[in-house]
Amino acid sequence: MDIADIHSTDFTEFDIGAPLSRVAGAFENQGLDAVIVTDGDDYQGIVSRRQLATSSNQPSAKVGTQVQHVPTVERTEDVREVARLMIGSDAKTLPVFDGGEIVGVVTADAVLDAVRPYLDAVTVEDAYTSELTSATPETTLGKALNTLREAHIAHLPVVEGTDLVGIVSLYDVIDFTTRDERKSQGGSSGGFGGRGGGSQSAGGPSGGFGSREGDSDRMLDLPVRNVMSETVETIRRSAPLDEAVEAMLGRGISSLVVTDEDDDPVGIVTKTDVIESLTWGQDDRRGVQVFGLDLLDDMSYDDVANLIEGITSKYGDMTVVKASIQLQEHKEQTRGVPLVLARIRLVTDRGYFTADGEGYGASHAIRLAANAIERQVLKGKTYGQSKKPIGPEEQRQLYGWWLGG
Repeated sequence: MDIADIHSTDFTEFDIGAPLSRVAGAFENQGLDAVIVTDGDDYQGIVSRRQLATSSNQPSAKVGTQVQHVPTVERTEDVREVARLMIGSDAKTLPVFDGGEIVGVVTADAVLDAVRPYLDAVTVEDAYTSELTSATPETTLGKALNTLREAHIAHLPVVEGTDLVGIVSLYDVIDFTTRDERKSQGGSSGGFGGRGGGSQSAGGPSGGFGSREGDSDRMLDLPVRNVMSETVETIRRSAPLDEAVEAMLGRGISSLVVTDEDDDPVGIVTKTDVIESLTWGQDDRRGVQVFGLDLLDDMSYDDVANLIEGITSKYGDMTVVKASIQLQEHKEQTRGVPLVLARIRLVTDRGYFTADGEGYGASHAIRLAANAIERQVLKGKTYGQSKKPIGPEEQRQLYGWWLGG
């Protein structure tokens, strides 16, 4: 199955000189996941909603400062390969080219909708993440925001004791803590570009970004219960995976809390989890998946796998369940060697770890990220709940710490 029939020719674009506040307005008013960035008629990259939400920007900042370079695909690209590229680049929207020109975008939602009929043979248990990172109702918004950013997640279930009482998203926190700031500066811009309507360039009204530090700090000290949604969409671990996809697409949400047969929360399944499940195959040996193998310089796949397994073997009875290493090359170079970002997501039977490393050459970047992972393991800090059963006392604690035992 290729993406010829599922990509969209309707997309929004901005010039690199446009103020970022206009992009924020497009995300707010159009419900977009990402926008295309151009320099005149030349494609430059994308800016995603999540990227903008997690970055610190000044009112005068331009779109060009936040450009993310993601893979581009052809109209005839296979859906499975598109899924691999999305996971590898941590992007839910990829530009589609035909004959060297951008003709549209393909989104994670479009991919999920296309493959949904084929997912009835597997269950949620095959795709969900059992490392349930969560907060309590009294967790401050500042701490919740830090957890969301550090764990590279967008949703945080709220647990009181062993009961699931709500959920809060990255965008809920960002919107709540910046709402008054946006209003004081004129709000989001009313205009944005799109195919047929022209692209956005510098100039015109701006708003939506700025900083009133005292108000912002005060808001971040408020508890999560002030922002969380008490309506939590759930799904049983044993449910067919196509039902989970149908629920997320139909309700306009990107995650479901997964429950066991007693309706106790045991994990979370996201659109990204389902997309990632499409990418696993026989070539992913030893539970270690590397996106961007072509960027490896003096390391092989087995070298990377041995490095990851070596970290866990140092700290007792810890087993790699799944590891994902994403490599992204930047334009910057030194002596002909490109700057590379390596992101490692490590799922073990003792918890979930994630870290980034940036260095010249893929092997350097991977080793820096691996060192950061090892420091986390050494400190005993993890962002998730163990796959191993834990007792009632641990369940009453905030998920997200080292899982002893």
